[in-house]
Amino acid sequence: MAAASGPRGFQFAIDRGGTFTDVFARCPGGRVRVLKLLSEDPGYGDAPTEGIRRVLQEESGVAVPRDQPLDASGIEWIRMGTTVATNALLERRGERLALLVTRGFRDLLHIGSQARPHIFDLEVAVPEVLYEEVIEVDERLIPHQPGCRLPGTETLPRLEGSTGASLLVQRPLELSALRRELEGVLARGIRSLAVLLLHSYAWPGHEEQVGALARELGFRHVSLSSAVAAMVRAVPRGYTACADAYLTPCIHRYLESFRAGFAHQLREVPVLFMRSDGGLTPMQHFSGARAILSGPAGGVVGYAVTTYRREDGQPVIGFDMGGTSTDVSRYAGEYEHVFEASTAGVSIQAPQLDINTVAAGGGSRLFFRSGLFVVGPESAGAHPGPACYRKGGPLTVTDANLCLGRLLPEYFPRIFGPGEDQPLCREAAARAFRELAARINAFLADATTGAHRPLSVEEVAMGFVRVANEAMCRPIRALTQARGHDAARHVLACFGGAGGQHACAIARALGMGRVFIHNPPAASLGLGVPRAGSGGRGPGGSRSRRRRRARQRRGRASRRYSGILSAYGLALADVVHEAQAPCALRYEPAAFPRLDGRIAALERECRDALRAQGFAG
Repeated sequence: MAAASGPRGFQFAIDRGGTFTDVFARCPGGRVRVLKLLSEDPGYGDAPTEGIRRVLQEESGVAVPRDQPLDASGIEWIRMGTTVATNALLERRGERLALLVTRGFRDLLHIGSQARPHIFDLEVAVPEVLYEEVIEVDERLIPHQPGCRLPGTETLPRLEGSTGASLLVQRPLELSALRRELEGVLARGIRSLAVLLLHSYAWPGHEEQVGALARELGFRHVSLSSAVAAMVRAVPRGYTACADAYLTPCIHRYLESFRAGFAHQLREVPVLFMRSDGGLTPMQHFSGARAILSGPAGGVVGYAVTTYRREDGQPVIGFDMGGTSTDVSRYAGEYEHVFEASTAGVSIQAPQLDINTVAAGGGSRLFFRSGLFVVGPESAGAHPGPACYRKGGPLTVTDANLCLGRLLPEYFPRIFGPGEDQPLCREAAARAFRELAARINAFLADATTGAHRPLSVEEVAMGFVRVANEAMCRPIRALTQARGHDAARHVLACFGGAGGQHACAIARALGMGRVFIHNPPAASLGLGVPRAGSGGRGPGGSRSRRRRRARQRRGRASRRYSGILSAYGLALADVVHEAQAPCALRYEPAAFPRLDGRIAALERECRDALRAQGFAG
């Protein structure tokens, strides 16, 4: 545990969401500061940097100008979760990309796996690809089958693959013609490349030669499928490599802009980012394929550590309602992972926490279309934000809750309006709802033959809230009832800036009898020393009794952090390094010693990587 006097320097855990950026800071001496500010605002460039600047300024009492780099000498560490990769994928704002693939397979990712999510749908929507151009390269390896004698293969060179099986070089790699094609792609302004060669999972040598050539020619980023997802199945491996090449440059640009806000580019400060699997990784290792769920993963760690009680074993549903979306997940003593998931129509084969997201948050826009109340998926975002933010924004779920008296402006920070110094405006929301209610009543009067009682502003607002509640119940049912779990036997762990406004209605609709809200005041907080792990195991693993009691004390002390639990979860998360390797050995007793040796080698790789970051054994 940390010393009672507190950390040596400032410790920052920051969750940059679509609408709000949440900052959890532990100051020298043990004082805890929490801060919430808009993720986008014309008054400042980068919200996490602005949050750090405000804390440093208020704690030191010395003015820190926005237009000067921050002095990071007093910062002990920074941990961040971000939606940069998620938003770039959803909005298709990633890097221009070319795909390099084994000759004859240029349409492999366009054809895909032929999966039919809706088997009786007569109009099959083909997933769009992320790359603009395809380059085919002459190379071909084929697996060597000892009992299969194909004519002409007797004299082919043989390679020993990393899987334990042999490969035959049917067609050597031809780099001279490839050089000219890569130069042509560069001339057309494409600077990112994804490389997918069929059997590179077993022998990555050809991909590594292609990658070296591409970097020599000037490609800024190259994603090799053998490095991004070292496993069989070329289609999901190719999708993952493309996603990595599409998103990683966006992450690097953001990291460069973030570091530029500090003196000496944060070279002396450990900066860790949350990955999709719930583990932290150094900033230089943060990549696109592992960043899709960087934002919500911190919330999963936060409620798992502070809500789940191993004594009674009652499973928990995490209900994280933010400004742009709502994330739901389940925790029953271990983190639940998926190893292949689809986001925005793109399949990614990488470990991710099993999180279901629905586009219904506090900033989701409200529409009346053809007699229907519609919530989202469009969001008002951080700027201009909801109507009550005083920037001329549209009606949202937040405005509905404000009109219903569920939000009290005097308890909100005064960060709204052009000058970032005004409270929420109840009148702006009420005025917009009166206009919408008038349109709805006019429609109902025309559509009905009998007498129609006009709907009040409150009835209209409540109608939209009920629609939003039902939209948020669906992913919870998918995690529980659709998988054979009884939703009523779960605890609903409610957090996020908007979660408390909807938690009771959600629990009532699902039959839950208990809602856990991280809100009552508690004693001061004690954070433990950052831990390291070689896998994504949950906080309920084989820990000592003393550490478990310390974690429970931290849980009791965290219940006031409902609105920033994702940021607080970053402060509690483990640093994780993960390694994987394909294997073609039979699972039988004769192969067990070799399998154990392969697993031991992976474990050594993980431990060495963690020791390099300063962790002890």
